[in-house]
Formats: sequence, C-alpha cells, structure tokens
Amino acid sequence: MSAEWRKRLSTGGMRCVAILLFLAIWFIVSIGNAHWWKFFNPVLLPTPTEVVKAGIEAWQSGELQDNILASMARVIQGFAIAAIAGVAVGLAVGTWRPLERLVEPMIELLRPIPPLAFLPMMVLWFGIGEMSKIAFIAYAAFFPVFTTTVEGIKYVDPVLLRAASSLGASRADLFRHVVLPAATPSIITGLRLGFGLSFFVIVAAEFIAADSGLGYMINDARTFFMVSQMLLGAVVIGLIGFGVNILLRSLEGWLLRWRVATRG
Repeated sequence: MSAEWRKRLSTGGMRCVAILLFLAIWFIVSIGNAHWWKFFNPVLLPTPTEVVKAGIEAWQSGELQDNILASMARVIQGFAIAAIAGVAVGLAVGTWRPLERLVEPMIELLRPIPPLAFLPMMVLWFGIGEMSKIAFIAYAAFFPVFTTTVEGIKYVDPVLLRAASSLGASRADLFRHVVLPAATPSIITGLRLGFGLSFFVIVAAEFIAADSGLGYMINDARTFFMVSQMLLGAVVIGLIGFGVNILLRSLEGWLLRWRVATRG
C-alpha cells in the first residue's frame, strides 16, 4: 500500500472516530438525562436511535425524500446564481481598480445587513412561490463568494506576477496562468461558505412560506412537538452539507494538482 493511500485511510479513520465520538456523547447525555441527571425534559433530547427510527419511518412514507428534493432544488438554483454572479463580479472587481471603487461601497453597505432582514421583502416582491426562496438564497450566498474571490485576487503574491511578466506574459496570460490559479483556493472557500449559508437561509424561508422542504419539516415537527423529526431534519441538512463540502474539497484538489505536487 502506498504512503498516499495510508494517509487517506488514516484521515478517513480519524473522521469516522470523531463522528462516532459525537454520537456516543449524544447518546450518553440523552440516556443520562432521562434516567439520572434530569436536567431538562427527556423528550427534548431523544437518542440517536430514536432519530434514526424517525428517519426510517419518514423514508418509508416518502415524506423525507420529497422534502429533501424540494429543499435541494431551491438551494441548487439559488446557489448556482450566487456562485456565478459572485465569482464573475468578484473577478471583475478584483482585476479592475475603477470598478472596485464603484462597487465596493455598495457591497460593504449591504453585506453587514442580515439576509433574514430582507426575507419579508423578498416574499412581497416575488410572492410566496419558489422565486422568492431562490432569490433569497442567491442574495445570501452571493456575499461570501464575492468577498473571498476579491480577496483571493487582491493578495496574489506579487513576486509571481513580476516573474511571469519578466518572462513575457501578457495581461491575459497573467490572469489565466497566475492570478486565477492563485485565487482558486479562496474562491473554493467562498463557495463552501456560500453553500452552507444557502441551507441556513432556506430553512428560515421554508419556516415562513412553504409547504415542503426540510425547513418546513422541522417547523411542522415543532408545531406537533415531534423532537425526533426536528433533529432528523437538522441531521439531514448536516449530512448534505458535509457531502457537498467533500465534493468542493475534491474539486479544489483536482484544480490545484500543482499545489499538491509542490507540497510533496
């Protein structure tokens, strides 16, 4: 077995241990509170097995799949808009100083405002249908993608730029072969942050105006005090986010193969 595969297995093993440790702590706290400590109502913290049981029942009824698909459709559409707009505008602002002076004050004015503050306005502008949720996700996820893209471009090592220029590289060559590869890690980080924020805001949007989705499932379970289903929705969101994070990290590794080779 090669050293690379041994490293991957070791890393995967540590991650599995961390997840199992979290589940064990959750189980111990839930059982201990129910039988010995009684810090709060045991109904408020079901065990992992009860959450799994609720998940099996929701899967068998088809409810879980429908809610996952509804939320994922909204998140993918909104996140795609935010990713394209954030990267495109970020690249333009980061490479053209006059545009930065024009756009940055507007972005910095809007960025500190919590996205949830605009949710009622989104509903008024676009109605309670899908468009308001997609627009809300796109707005919320745009800012981390834009900000990390701009910062990644602004802080490219000037030594690399001077070295490429001295070898006769044109502006287009500099952007393609130096600036963009150097900024890619920051762009991927922004995409990861933006996707996580997309799920944060879609849950809030589905609380207010939806009849399907994981946020709706959590809110509906809260209404009927079904804590296991509430935690099930949260766990599913966490698992989806974990999977997408792995995909984005893999994409980063594939795009930046040269960086791995340099480290090696």
